[in-house]
Amino acid sequence: MLLLALDTATDGVAVAVCDGERLLASRRAGDARHHNEVLTPTVGAVLAEAGAARADVTDVAVGVGPGPYTGLRVGLVTAQALALAWGARLHGVCSLDALAADAVERGAVTAARAGSGEPVEFLVATDARRREVHTARYRLDAPEVDGEPLTGLRRTAGPDVVAPAAVERGTLPVVGRGTLLHPDALGPAAEPFDVDAGALARLAVLALAGRAHLPLLPVEPLYLRRPDAVVPAGPKRVTG
Repeated sequence: MLLLALDTATDGVAVAVCDGERLLASRRAGDARHHNEVLTPTVGAVLAEAGAARADVTDVAVGVGPGPYTGLRVGLVTAQALALAWGARLHGVCSLDALAADAVERGAVTAARAGSGEPVEFLVATDARRREVHTARYRLDAPEVDGEPLTGLRRTAGPDVVAPAAVERGTLPVVGRGTLLHPDALGPAAEPFDVDAGALARLAVLALAGRAHLPLLPVEPLYLRRPDAVVPAGPKRVTG
């Protein structure tokens, strides 16, 4: 297996290459305004760093959101085009799930358990624009397979889009860019702020092996808002 992972649901683009056991290369580039310009060159740079050719790629995993419309579409269309051109299998991953997985791997939430063996609950909150956040709730149980922590990770609520003040956090820790943008409601600021493609790749590999509770998704944009544009009504009747 050689899996290319990419995400454009959060700030900038994230790209990684994984061989199913090891992360071979990973990069972040650009910002929320330049997804289209930097994604394809970053894919090429990561493949080169991994010493891999396009023909070597067997799987493409892409973050399907939730995220802003334009950036999310860039990632999905690129992933679909690459998978089709390379004859690779295509998989969708919830971008919030990937961010939660990164938080677990960094130890950002496992420290709360402090060796007690008790489940840990936490929230992920990312920027949804319009003074709102995309959020989901997770529970981390003891690892179920080979000590791999991500096998104990479950999403228990969400994803949703809400105002920061409406997030029902209680005393739960929160990670993601939402904590940086809305510290009064969600702080203190806690990394990871954006999706790491390496974490997305590892989550996809576990899901493909049947070892994850976080499922792969259809490669379709996960939008949580109704579109602003609506089909206009028919022409008004004019009477003389």
